[in-house]
Amino acid sequence: MAAFERISSGIPQMDKCLDNMRLGDNVVWRVSDLEEFRQFMLPYVDQAVRDKRNLIYIRFAEHPPLLEPREGLKIVNIELSHRFEKFTVQIHDLIAKEGRGAFYVFDCLSSLQTAWATDLMMGAFFHLTCPYLFELDTLAFFPILRGRHSFETIAVIRDTTQLFLDVYSSEGSAGNAAVPGKNGIYYVRPIKVWNRYLPTMFLPHVYEPAAGRFEPIMDGIEVSSFYQRMNDTIRENQDLNTDSWHRLFQNTEILFRNGIDVSDACARMCEIMLTRDRKLRVLIKENFQPQDYFEISRRMIGTGLIGGKATGMLLARKLVQNSRPDIYARLEPHDSYYVGSDVFYTYLVDNELWDLHLRQRKDEGYFALSGQMKEKIMGGHFSASLQEQFARLLDYYGQDPVIVRSSSILEDGFGNAFAGKYESVFCSNSGTPQERLEEFENAVRTVYASTLSLSALDYRMRRGLDKRDEQMALLVQRVSGSRRADHFLPCAAGVGYSVSPYRLSPDQQEKGMLRLVMGLGTAAVDRERSYPRIVALDSPEKVTAVTDTQRQQYSQQEIDAVNTLTGSVDGLSCGWAAENFPRELTELLMSHNRDTERMFRERGQKREIYFASCDGIVKNRQLMADMSDILKLLMDNYECPVDIEYTINISRAAYVIDLLQCRPLQQQGGGGVSVKIPADIPAEKIFLKSRDASMGFSRKVELDYIVYIDPVAYYNMPYRDKYRVRDALGRINWHFRGKGRHLMLLAPGRICTSSPELGVPTTFADISEFEIIAEVAETRAGYMPELSYGSHIFQDLVEAQILYTAVFADAKTERFAPELLGTLPQAEADYMYEGGRPDGGPEPAPENAVKLSDIVKLYDVSGRGCSVYYDMIEKELLGELG
Repeated sequence: MAAFERISSGIPQMDKCLDNMRLGDNVVWRVSDLEEFRQFMLPYVDQAVRDKRNLIYIRFAEHPPLLEPREGLKIVNIELSHRFEKFTVQIHDLIAKEGRGAFYVFDCLSSLQTAWATDLMMGAFFHLTCPYLFELDTLAFFPILRGRHSFETIAVIRDTTQLFLDVYSSEGSAGNAAVPGKNGIYYVRPIKVWNRYLPTMFLPHVYEPAAGRFEPIMDGIEVSSFYQRMNDTIRENQDLNTDSWHRLFQNTEILFRNGIDVSDACARMCEIMLTRDRKLRVLIKENFQPQDYFEISRRMIGTGLIGGKATGMLLARKLVQNSRPDIYARLEPHDSYYVGSDVFYTYLVDNELWDLHLRQRKDEGYFALSGQMKEKIMGGHFSASLQEQFARLLDYYGQDPVIVRSSSILEDGFGNAFAGKYESVFCSNSGTPQERLEEFENAVRTVYASTLSLSALDYRMRRGLDKRDEQMALLVQRVSGSRRADHFLPCAAGVGYSVSPYRLSPDQQEKGMLRLVMGLGTAAVDRERSYPRIVALDSPEKVTAVTDTQRQQYSQQEIDAVNTLTGSVDGLSCGWAAENFPRELTELLMSHNRDTERMFRERGQKREIYFASCDGIVKNRQLMADMSDILKLLMDNYECPVDIEYTINISRAAYVIDLLQCRPLQQQGGGGVSVKIPADIPAEKIFLKSRDASMGFSRKVELDYIVYIDPVAYYNMPYRDKYRVRDALGRINWHFRGKGRHLMLLAPGRICTSSPELGVPTTFADISEFEIIAEVAETRAGYMPELSYGSHIFQDLVEAQILYTAVFADAKTERFAPELLGTLPQAEADYMYEGGRPDGGPEPAPENAVKLSDIVKLYDVSGRGCSVYYDMIEKELLGELG
């Protein structure tokens, strides 16, 4: 069949008036009820059956079926769920299967509101489906109900389709004029007929099914009657300026203000705007009032879910407000905005990225196309309507810096934390309005593109989420804090845990713990530059270091702040903070190194040496009690441990806490089991023995491979070559992926740092196959492990059930004999040098580069009885060579 071939609609006179239907046409009929659609659909179906066309009725709506089973007709049922991508892909897969020249009848497009609650996604579905049908030379009929949709959505459908026809019905006639009666007369007014033209084509037409009459209305009286009927119908079913989503919230608020029960509507609003997680929905419905839903909707851009991070933040604040109004009075009011999850899909559709998105979601493109998809996302544009809403948002915040945070629909729920997998981007919000808008738009693109990062893709695959819809919503927050010179930062920030996931004893009573830093909380979750203060809330002031010099050595070295000129996060020195903070805050947040100050005095110099300690915060009993009570309150309501992100700001001895995030804490099971460590293992076979230096639950692991990165050799490498060690480690990890082997990693300093001078600068995606990870101290090179409670890598270790241990250069390590590993056979490791990763290998090593096999050593211990024992009750770990 030839493209754009003339096709009979089953109504010959209509074919003559509209110059026929054509192959490739999508025909949208806007009707007041589906009976009007049937008057035109049934002749089309009868003709298609007579012509032996491949005729398919796609059934997805709750309304009565448009067609009953008959010979020559295929009826395909597609489940209409809230998952836009799944539904759209199923429809497109069916269209691809049926191939070229198929004829279709679709259920009413207006029924898509039932699942998606918004016109926006209905328009996106049609925008994707209509061109796909056109490319395959099909013919498709779609009904849509008048008065149910916004002008904007109707415009999208009208601009996309080939034929858009308005249908009105008259109940009778008198003489030659159509007037209310009972004779079954219908009017058709073509709004769009693409790529064909006749002089009378866009006049209103009258259709009398019984007589087979279809012709343009030429008589003046009949024209007047048509306009009367059209105006009556439009008054009864007026399309509106607002999306169906916004009408739901507006109408519900009107009912609420008039004292009418809106419980069912609130339950609906919770499901379409806040969360699909059943446990969270129960908590929300118990604690939210109707006004809360209305307030959230007023601060939304677009439609859809606000995502896990935003929902967790709002729920945490509401739980505190309802249960502890005294603490709530000390919480900083929030003024967040939310960019709905539907905007993410709309962005892909508007930038013609949907086909690439679907190809990337398939197994063969999952990793291979991620780079291309990220690049396209970063190069996309936003619609004028979105830009206008973004500009209003920025106007609201004036010139205060903001942070654009990921808040995907899978994030921060029960079972999946996505800790550190997606980007958060600070915006300085300075400059001209256009510069501020461009900075903000680029931040949104960056967060959207982070859904394609290797770490995020690997995480979703490992958690069995790679086939799930992952729509990215956004949480936009004003940065909490104050201006200090050209920077903006809070007094302190960090993360809090209601309990440690690695309990030292199953009956231990805990009040929770904090990871506390001066400035932005980025320094508390990233493993670089600093040692945050670890605060056990049952004994907040307790420290392990004895001298001021020791405390300073293992304290926070840099204070993160937003540069108000560039939007970058700068790491500032404690000296900068001492100069730019008020004296009373300096004394509260920082401590003197009296040892060093004394040394300078003995030399005749008077100097103040400060280091970040947050001593004044941990000594504030009410503040520490508030943090402990917040964590316990949230844990009791969630009925599981939680972790939070927070800021603390202090002024004139008063403080405010800002709850930025709350999520269920992912935990392993079986923590109370004790593993018996054999007492008769000869010392010469023990390569590692330690106490009080591990995190994880009890286990015995019989190893297949040990990867040992020689600390001194790594230290002596040229700086640029250290990244080759990272790449080699990643290729080893991906080589063993899914092969069921038991691997142990011994690496210098901190793993997953971004600073090669502190350790190997890898990501969790490149160490995720290791069952045991040991960070090794090396005093000659300055490498120091860190038990990183509260960091993003910590959360990854918990979820992946990886045993972590540190090999300290102190009494905690009773024996470490890496030289014994040299007696083991080294495995063939050609894959360390090329291939092996889903995103491809790095560039070839430069000439005279260090030989990696002298630094990254892969030992094959399979079948040799090489085992690691860990008893979390006794806090003992032992590794034997067998």
